[in-house]
Amino acid sequence: MDIFLDVLDTLIFDRCYALLSPDPAATFNNDTLTTTNLNRHVRVYYPMQPSKWAEASLWKRDDIARQALSLYLITWLFAMIMYLLGSLLLYHTLFDKRLLQHPRFLKNQIKLEINQGISAIPVMALLTVPFFLAEIRGWSKLYDFTSDSPFFGYTLLQYPLFICFTDSGIYWIHRALHHPQIYRWLHKPHHKWAVPTPFASYAFHPLDGWSQSLPYHVYPLIFPLQKGAYLGLFVFVTIWTVLIHDAEYMPGSAIINGASCHTMHHLYFNYNYGQFTTAWDRLGGTYRKPKGDSFMDSEQKFGGKCE
Repeated sequence: MDIFLDVLDTLIFDRCYALLSPDPAATFNNDTLTTTNLNRHVRVYYPMQPSKWAEASLWKRDDIARQALSLYLITWLFAMIMYLLGSLLLYHTLFDKRLLQHPRFLKNQIKLEINQGISAIPVMALLTVPFFLAEIRGWSKLYDFTSDSPFFGYTLLQYPLFICFTDSGIYWIHRALHHPQIYRWLHKPHHKWAVPTPFASYAFHPLDGWSQSLPYHVYPLIFPLQKGAYLGLFVFVTIWTVLIHDAEYMPGSAIINGASCHTMHHLYFNYNYGQFTTAWDRLGGTYRKPKGDSFMDSEQKFGGKCE
């Protein structure tokens, strides 16, 4: 995130902050800027020169309030693009349009899902900013290059470690969200979509969606993680969240907690809380193997009792 901030400061934010809060004593001499510590994060990878507005605002780049605002805008915009674009692509490719005629499919459901998603994302972005602030201010264990890894082989090991850590965390958080005293006011809005579309992937109560994202943000505070891997995993997690709310007819797996497993969660409610694997569901006694059950035949098989 520090690299994104350097780039966007140079291309966009420096000028915006200079217009919003100009520094009367500022000069616009690029020769003096090249010797400063600006663009220090992106320069590790690419020799990007700071813009002429880099020090033209009273809000300097290292001001924590400015960083928080910039990070909020970046997170909000990135999440909105990933949510709307990813859901739209999946809806027009893999999504089974027959589900639109399902008895449990709500009137104007897609519109309702989108409204809930776009209203939740700004709040989730706000709650996520402290984690990104910790990262750019050097309070995490993110590192730049594979040569900086703790030991030989960690470059590959970091991926399964991340998956295992987040899979475990999300399982227990998700299972706790189904506790009756929590479910009614926090997780129930998501289960309103008994037959979800890809647009339901972010149609959460904001605190619900944010709580399930916590393991992703806590991980680099505890364990080393290369920045490129962090970015790739963040994109992967976002896409995976959309995928498991679609394509319920895709082949199932005994190990991967994919779309077919998540279908079981929507059909039977108290099963398959996991995110990536079935490991914790098996250990916790909450695994239900998909056996061809789908939303299309749920009305006939289960009397319409999709939770």
